[in-house]
Amino acid sequence: APERVMTERFLSLLESLDAKNQLALFAIDEAHCVSQWGHDFRSDYLQLAVLAERFPNVPRVALTATADALTRTEMRARLHLGSAREFVSSFDRPNIRYTILERVDEKKQLKKFLLDHEGDAGIVYCLSRKKVDATAEWLREAGFSALAYHAGMSADDRRENQSRFLREEGIVMCATIAFGMGIDKPDVRFVAHLDLPKSIESYYQETGRAGRDGDASHAWMLYGLADVVQQARFIEDGDANEEFKRAARTKLDTLLGLCETSACRRGRLLSYFGESHAAMQCGNCDNCIEPPQQWDATEACRMALSAIYRTGQRFGAAYIIEVLRGAGTENIRTRGHASLPVYGIGKGTPERTWRNVLRQLITHGWVHVDVQAFGALTLTETSRAVLRGEVPVSLRIERSEEAAAPKAAKTKRTSSGAAAAEAASLTPIQTRLLETLKAWRLETARAHRLPAYVILHDRVLIEIAQTQPESLSQLNGISGIGQAKIDRYGSAILACVRSV
Repeated sequence: APERVMTERFLSLLESLDAKNQLALFAIDEAHCVSQWGHDFRSDYLQLAVLAERFPNVPRVALTATADALTRTEMRARLHLGSAREFVSSFDRPNIRYTILERVDEKKQLKKFLLDHEGDAGIVYCLSRKKVDATAEWLREAGFSALAYHAGMSADDRRENQSRFLREEGIVMCATIAFGMGIDKPDVRFVAHLDLPKSIESYYQETGRAGRDGDASHAWMLYGLADVVQQARFIEDGDANEEFKRAARTKLDTLLGLCETSACRRGRLLSYFGESHAAMQCGNCDNCIEPPQQWDATEACRMALSAIYRTGQRFGAAYIIEVLRGAGTENIRTRGHASLPVYGIGKGTPERTWRNVLRQLITHGWVHVDVQAFGALTLTETSRAVLRGEVPVSLRIERSEEAAAPKAAKTKRTSSGAAAAEAASLTPIQTRLLETLKAWRLETARAHRLPAYVILHDRVLIEIAQTQPESLSQLNGISGIGQAKIDRYGSAILACVRSV
């Protein structure tokens, strides 16, 4: 195959360099991709094992930001790292606020979130290319600077949109997960998920693209019952063996546990990666800012389980809810389900509540989604005790749409992050100067086809706005501006200061 020929040619080139002592190190990035139990297995990575055989004297290092203990063990074996030392730093990103909400009105919720981050650069992840295009188009119509990125676009269009995202400020990139790997933009202020990822590792890696500069950032996600069914279908319809599918189901269940938990989300994330913070209160996730309330759902769960059982465990969530609420549809009458004792038993309960009940029954493992039977809900063995009322069930009350953004999070970027706090404390004149400096920086970045932060970081612009230097020597006293930048941009910066 051409790929094989290219690999051999490349290895031959490496061998020639090695013969001249010009190979110092092999650094294998995204090394979790070598693990079949990881969240992003790529079979091509298995070929990297040849490095240990062909170049035994060249040091190798495997790097990843997301690998649990099982994945790290397989990385060591697959890459023949033997007794190599292992360095694991903390997975905590304290500047990122985690918010996970039930999907109610996706467009309305997303628009509200983006208005709270007006002018910020961020990423909106969607599962499909079609949804990426539709979301980007809708956001542009709503007045946002939105672009699309997915593998179905031409290489030129992808390259241009990625370049604009890196260079310009305030771009909202709607993308599949193809976008993000290797994106070197430290001032991404938010990452929003409109669809459920497949695992905690995927979620952590994708949200980790926000706030690399250390300033306050937001990881925001919507999910619902349809996401659970869809991800389960992806697993079951895949070509992997049963062992791999079982591992994928476990990872999905763990992610759903993060979504449904009433405890600190950061604590759950860190515990998954082996850091003992399960009981922590981080103060910077939605559950800590606005602790969810619980309700006694024992009877509601029994009703839902009974409806699934009495209708023959052959129907999906939408039909079960119709039965519970006493819908007078033709299908229900034809099948004789209108005469069941569970028909209409939950008439006074809103449809949204029943969706929450069914979703959490699935999350707790009491109900299984049979994707081979078009999403039919079936009871698991563990549901018997719940159905008999032997196990009390408390479920979280989902926040209302109006409460989707906790009050403590509404003030834009002022809760944490040094640059954000300083920007909020500027006087009107200083604020005007900061806006002038940002406009100059954007124009300069475009002219040189560079990311804006490469010209000058936000913190530097804020300090210039605060101190308002009048000479190059005063400008030289500002942290983050070296002589090279003064030579290149000093006169233009001072002109901005004088213009305000």
